[in-house]
Amino acid sequence: MSAGKIIGYIFAAVTIFFGILFIWSTDFEAGMYGSLVIGVISLLVGFMIIFILGRKKSGGAQQEEIKYQIDLGGDVNLDQLKCRSCGGSLSSDNISMVAGAPMVECPYCGTSYQLTEEPKW
Repeated sequence: MSAGKIIGYIFAAVTIFFGILFIWSTDFEAGMYGSLVIGVISLLVGFMIIFILGRKKSGGAQQEEIKYQIDLGGDVNLDQLKCRSCGGSLSSDNISMVAGAPMVECPYCGTSYQLTEEPKW
């Protein structure tokens, strides 16, 4: 959290605190409602500051790109990879990571399935 956000949250807390004090100090019997208005406005300003700071992205945050690298044991030749459904040739462009699992999508028949490595024994 940046220093500006921390200062903003502290300012909002102080504003809300004084808003509550103004509301409590309202003299209803004497018909003096000025402090009630000031208290309500202070509360609204404090909560708006919190709302704005909560929605604001932290200073220049960029979207992260996550790359998965798969290290397959043994000899793996992608040029020999064939689709289970139609037998079409698949390349590395047809393999993607979905929820941490390697998925294959055939460009010919559109079949999508999880890539599994069969035991070598």
